[in-house]
Amino acid sequence: MNKIDLNNRVAIITGGAQGFGFSMVERFSESGARIIIWDKDLKLMESLSLPKNTHIMQVDITTYEDVENATNEVLKKFNSIDILVNNAGIAGPSFKTWEYPLEEWKNVMDIDLTGVFYCSKAIVPHMIKANYGRIVNISSIAGKEGNPNAMPYSAAKAGVIALTKSLGKELSDKNIAVNCVTPAAAKTKIFDQISQEHIDYMLSKIPRGRFLKVDELSSMVSWLVSEENSYTTSAVFDLSGGRATY
Repeated sequence: MNKIDLNNRVAIITGGAQGFGFSMVERFSESGARIIIWDKDLKLMESLSLPKNTHIMQVDITTYEDVENATNEVLKKFNSIDILVNNAGIAGPSFKTWEYPLEEWKNVMDIDLTGVFYCSKAIVPHMIKANYGRIVNISSIAGKEGNPNAMPYSAAKAGVIALTKSLGKELSDKNIAVNCVTPAAAKTKIFDQISQEHIDYMLSKIPRGRFLKVDELSSMVSWLVSEENSYTTSAVFDLSGGRATY
């Protein structure tokens, strides 16, 4: 494993208590970062065996006031926020578009897209002030291709790609990089939210013939959030096992 230098960098990882998020927590810790997990599930966070220099905060990213208060608390304790990984997300249930429950649509959009906006809105001004920042948004191959029976998730993840490109351009004259990653599915707890039929569909589309491993994502992201990534911004990094057509 390559060791990326994140020494003393302060990193917020949303949805960091499991899956992709916790894999990044472990990888960032090995690289010397100070990490704050933002997650809604306090009980889950308290049950974790946390790596060194890792802290937990119960934060609801769908409520801007909660995000703003948590941002101020992190700054008060750590004096800076160098890295933001917008990872929190849900798949939502599997339905045809015209049958999709309205409340489930809202829930997916609030967490998967609006939450990314809220966290960026609250934290970016402090990165601008420091003239340093690295932001990585976790999108999905579904945001590029659109998965059937997962319309809100696909739409939200496409929105994350567009948000990344817009924000990266807005910050291009500063030492702040904004990029996103479009992973294929991985066997995490998000699979509990979707049907076996949809799981089989996703696997059938991956030329590698297997699902993504969480440490393969954290490996890529650890470089994207490092100081070494001094030029690339507004970019979309593919992790789809060859599925992506662009």
